[in-house]
Amino acid sequence: MKKIVVALFILFLTACSQDEWKESSLFESGSYTMIGEKEKIGFIYDDSENVRFYPNEEQKYMWHLWGSKDLPDKPFKVIATSQKTDEEVSLIRDVTGDANNGADAHIPSIMSLPHAGMWKLDAYVDQKLFGTIFVKVHKK
Repeated sequence: MKKIVVALFILFLTACSQDEWKESSLFESGSYTMIGEKEKIGFIYDDSENVRFYPNEEQKYMWHLWGSKDLPDKPFKVIATSQKTDEEVSLIRDVTGDANNGADAHIPSIMSLPHAGMWKLDAYVDQKLFGTIFVKVHKK
């Protein structure tokens, strides 16, 4: 009986943890719609069919960072984690660019994620976690 209760409890916790990931909010910056955290981190994204994530399809995205005039010329990387499989994918390794579209720094990128579902994008500046964006990869 104890084993059944423990198994149900673990199943319950697993189901609850999967519900925690929600796609990040959209916000306006200048004339662009972005996904992320307003005045912190985001990339141009309006959830239209043209810019949505689809499995293994590369798409251009322009990242924007706010918070410090010292952000340009810093190492920048993004690690994506799948909610479904815990798989990690290195999406970007680059250097931040100058101010753009009202942000203190920007980074052009081409990103692709391997399968449908929710993904967590952890962005690092100078090896420190700068922000996290949650995106949905849609089925074709």
